[in-house]
Amino acid sequence: MATMKIKKDDLVQVIAGKDKGKEGKVLSVDTKNHKVVVEGVNIIHKHTKPNMQNQAGGIVDKEAPIDASNVMYLYKGKPVRVGFTGEKKDKVRVAKVDGKTEVID
Repeated sequence: MATMKIKKDDLVQVIAGKDKGKEGKVLSVDTKNHKVVVEGVNIIHKHTKPNMQNQAGGIVDKEAPIDASNVMYLYKGKPVRVGFTGEKKDKVRVAKVDGKTEVID
């Protein structure tokens, strides 16, 4: 399987689905299933029973994972494609902007 191009704490924009156009920070990444959880995106209502932590129970809103292919990295406020340059030890992520590549991190 290919390397994930999105990492935790990246700013991303949703490009497909019911939340198309929304932006947010990546809270977690699941590389095995190729999914990401983005802050404020794909909100679901989870019905919870009363327990020791949540004694009232009720309906809780939380973010659900979405496929990583449905988000794009935000570079200087614009969604861009992400690639890699370098070999093994020198490998770095780059943003592909207007035919040029600029190092992200």
